[in-house]
Amino acid sequence: MPMPTEERVSQLVAELVARRGFDLEGVAIAAAGKDELAPVRLKVIVDSDGPVDLDAIAELSRETSELLDAAGDFGDSAYLLEVTTPGVDRPLTTDRHWRRAQGRKVKVVLVEGADQVEGKKRFEARAGQLADDGTIALVLGGRNKPHRVHVPLTDIAAAVVQVEFNAPGAAELELAGGIAAGRPVPGDEPADLAAGGQHSDSPTEGVAE
Repeated sequence: MPMPTEERVSQLVAELVARRGFDLEGVAIAAAGKDELAPVRLKVIVDSDGPVDLDAIAELSRETSELLDAAGDFGDSAYLLEVTTPGVDRPLTTDRHWRRAQGRKVKVVLVEGADQVEGKKRFEARAGQLADDGTIALVLGGRNKPHRVHVPLTDIAAAVVQVEFNAPGAAELELAGGIAAGRPVPGDEPADLAAGGQHSDSPTEGVAE
């Protein structure tokens, strides 16, 4: 029996994820090993505005496994389910991503034809507050000469949060409006996050009976 697509799994789990207070950020299905008989690895990526409760993640993992088994899309094929949150260095593609990245250092690439920021198309800045008019405040200059500019999100082609090992300066953090509620202070993440890891529940195996 063919594996369900990532789109199909997203459709199956979206309502459950939302009901538990999370946003579904993505689904990834990949082979767990070279052995054709090895179970596939299914990763469900979720996030929320507040602090991540690992007990809630574990409960969501259990419920997701039960839901997928009941749906029967995997047939008799075993799969390893991992419910996880995004890594620190996640791309910023929606308004909610920018809100949650407030206070973080980001690498920004502008779209072709957009007004350059201080003569640059690519630059690093600290994400500030997202305005109702669709512009994002970006703090340039680092610890020494922090200053704020405002850039329309439509002018940004790509943006990725950067891993930091040192805390930002007080002035630049103030200009950014502080850290998003429930998010770790840059430079003070747990070791696994600083290394680009992720919170996750232990992978669980599921199979339709």
